[in-house]
Amino acid sequence: MEGLNMCGVENGGMVMRKRVMVVVDQTSHSKNAMMWALNYVANKGDLFTLLHIIPLSSNGSERASESSCSPYLANSLGSLCKACRPEVEVEALVIQGPKLATVMSQVKKLEVSVLVLGQKKPSSIISCFCGTSSTEEFVEQCINNGECLTVGVRKQSRGMGGYLISTRWQKNFWLLA
Repeated sequence: MEGLNMCGVENGGMVMRKRVMVVVDQTSHSKNAMMWALNYVANKGDLFTLLHIIPLSSNGSERASESSCSPYLANSLGSLCKACRPEVEVEALVIQGPKLATVMSQVKKLEVSVLVLGQKKPSSIISCFCGTSSTEEFVEQCINNGECLTVGVRKQSRGMGGYLISTRWQKNFWLLA
């Protein structure tokens, strides 16, 4: 029952609502994951949290280019979600800090039921042989160490359609949605 909150009484019974959190940034793969979660995970009355993390630079200060657009990005994505699904409660959070630690702490603090992360397509055949990118490693760490159901979402190519979904139990599961 962790991550589920009582929402109220409907037709004589208690209604449970969940909190769905999506880590967003300016990339297309995070926006695809956000729209997938909004359409296929969130239900009426659920809490839908958009988390945008401003990373620290190597000297501990915030990155100027990302910090200036972060509130605008988070709020505009939040407005898009509200316009698409007005029956879902949407909130946008902008937090500065190390990405993995910030995500894990917010999952615990907010009692998140489902965490959704965008996965990008491998950029080339060379990346398959040379190892994973930092984004892929981040998604894998969240999936393997998350305290809630964590889903990596990657939109298929235009010709194929659907999504590749990765969880702790299933990797690259093709879902036609």
